[in-house]
Amino acid sequence: MKRVLLFWMGCCCAAIALATPPKPKLVVGLVVEQMRWDYLYRFYDRYTAKQGFKHLLSQGFACQNTQIPYANTVGAAGHASVYTGAVPAVHGITGIEWLKQPQQTPIYCTQDDTEKTIGASNSSGQMSPRQLQVTTFADELKLGTNFRSKVVSIALKDKGAIFPGGHRANAAYWFDDGTGNWVSSSYYMSELPAWAAAFNAKQLANGYYKQGWNTLYPINTYVQSTPDNQPYESNVFGTGAAFPYNFDKFIDKNFNAILSTPHGSSLTFDMARAAIEGEGLGGDSIPDFLGISLSSPDYIGHAFGPNSVEVEDGFLRLDQSLSDFLQYLDSKLGKDAYLLMLTADHGVAHVPAFFKEQHIPAGSLNLEAMVANANNWLKEKTGTANLVSTISNYQVYLNAGAVINSRTKEPELIKAVVDYFQQQPGIYRAIPLDAATSTTLNDHIKQMVVNSYYPLRSGAVQLLLQPHWINGFEARGTTNGAWSGYDAHVPLLWYGWAIKPGQSYASYATTDIAPTLCALLQLQMPSASMGQPILNVIPKP
Repeated sequence: MKRVLLFWMGCCCAAIALATPPKPKLVVGLVVEQMRWDYLYRFYDRYTAKQGFKHLLSQGFACQNTQIPYANTVGAAGHASVYTGAVPAVHGITGIEWLKQPQQTPIYCTQDDTEKTIGASNSSGQMSPRQLQVTTFADELKLGTNFRSKVVSIALKDKGAIFPGGHRANAAYWFDDGTGNWVSSSYYMSELPAWAAAFNAKQLANGYYKQGWNTLYPINTYVQSTPDNQPYESNVFGTGAAFPYNFDKFIDKNFNAILSTPHGSSLTFDMARAAIEGEGLGGDSIPDFLGISLSSPDYIGHAFGPNSVEVEDGFLRLDQSLSDFLQYLDSKLGKDAYLLMLTADHGVAHVPAFFKEQHIPAGSLNLEAMVANANNWLKEKTGTANLVSTISNYQVYLNAGAVINSRTKEPELIKAVVDYFQQQPGIYRAIPLDAATSTTLNDHIKQMVVNSYYPLRSGAVQLLLQPHWINGFEARGTTNGAWSGYDAHVPLLWYGWAIKPGQSYASYATTDIAPTLCALLQLQMPSASMGQPILNVIPKP
């Protein structure tokens, strides 16, 4: 009898141990493009008390010191790194575009001329994730459920939709500003599903245009911004850079303008709700994934800068849209049935003209225009004409033909290139990429440079700009892409299923996000993941 009892108890224990762990019905990955970490607190007092940023901070887990671990802090690399757990040196997405070596063919990060646009009769959908060299969290979710999970990703920008969904997404959708439709690629489907076609038929962008854009509160209460209509803000709508903005002239004519307004984020959330309903995401016990990238903060930030009324109002309105979306998820799925991760693909620099007003060293330069001057100087020094072909992703590409035909050896040519750019205003360091590990650069910055170098897609020399210097945007607006903290320090919030409230100032990287998602769902990590699961986020057994 004792033997039988022990056998029965052992079987029960084994059954308990082998029981399938609970999982969320839906994982939502939310990337806010161009969101500096400090925006969480800069505008905190005016965020809604409901379910926006303030709610995520109090009821979720905040990783307060999350850094981008590579030098080329641009959107394409950001989305790829968040969801692969790898850096550009490994996953291959070195920038928005690059020159394929050795042919030096220009390549856009999601470009795929073998595919066709689905949802419009133009080239906006000739895209795919094929340039991405490794798997993503969403790919591993698909593999881990034998492809029973549904994966859908949505963004105004193609790259913001394509990289989060990975190689095996059911669908990725992005906004075609030529038609006002959400489109996809033949990589995913042969035609739009009925729900997406019906959504396009509503032409919601026109409805948002009719609302115009005025400040949410009286404009004189925007104390976290410089006064409206500064000379260094871009005239992106063609009517000046001052509130209120009237968009009636864009109705049925110009769908590009909505990208640079908070309405772009509202429209993205509208599409996300339609996808949840149309695809039945989160409708059963098999976890699904919805990737949402909010592109409008990036457009607004580039045009007006982080100290503008437009950026402040944009984030106050985004906070309300986020609150509405989380309340929808609560109603649709249940408060504890979904897991949400929120981060950013990069931050942004202040407008140099604004910093100069504050007597803070800053400046702008035009790296592309430097090419001609560099080539003149290099010809005198080395006897080699047209040595530099272009500068992309802050990397100097050499003309392969000029290098081959030169009487000067390649290492000496590269040294001459370094010497030229090192002398230019606004350049902190010029570093030969194939010898980056041997430079005397600070170890942290050196590793960021190494993490950006993918030989078949990178240039010969990495340029690091002085803090507060930017490339382009000579008199108006600003940009990102630098190694500095204002571009590299991003928010990281976890909320919902299995997440206990709290915060940590420990050092984390955006490459820790994908392995943490995989650990939470008991999945294999992406194929090139180099990050570590964030233990504070993972519930203890």
